[in-house]
Amino acid sequence: MAKESDKPEKEKAEKPEKPKAERPDKADKAEAAAGAEGAAAAPKKKVKRLVEKAVVHINATFNNTIVTFTDTGGATLCWASAGTIGFGGSKKSTPFAAQRAAEQATEKAKRFGVREVEVRVKGPGAGRESAVTALTMCGLIVRGVEDVTPLPHNGCRPRKRRRV
Repeated sequence: MAKESDKPEKEKAEKPEKPKAERPDKADKAEAAAGAEGAAAAPKKKVKRLVEKAVVHINATFNNTIVTFTDTGGATLCWASAGTIGFGGSKKSTPFAAQRAAEQATEKAKRFGVREVEVRVKGPGAGRESAVTALTMCGLIVRGVEDVTPLPHNGCRPRKRRRV
């Protein structure tokens, strides 16, 4: 029995341990990352995308209104919501907050060169129409407005009727 207990110790002793130079551990990775940052310290030239035609997605819920500008492929350019502007609580769901969100998103989108937009409105919120009119007031050419609110075709079963 003494020989069997000695056997694992011999195996441990026989296994050659890899030198640290071959096996990068966390400290080496951190040093490599720091070296890469130092090499790339030269300022990168930011590529500015010029998008003339864009799609505006207006998501108007009962609590907030989110305005998102995307290119025709669907990649997001910029966005704004009533909450990011500074409205809170029940003020987020007002048409005025939706108008301000659309104005701020339009200012951001104009930096990308956006001039013409298609508008896709989703949701039952109060800020639907005011957000669309804010886009035209900011100088964008609105080519079309489409309602993309999802409608169930009698999909999910409703909960049981309340008995009073």
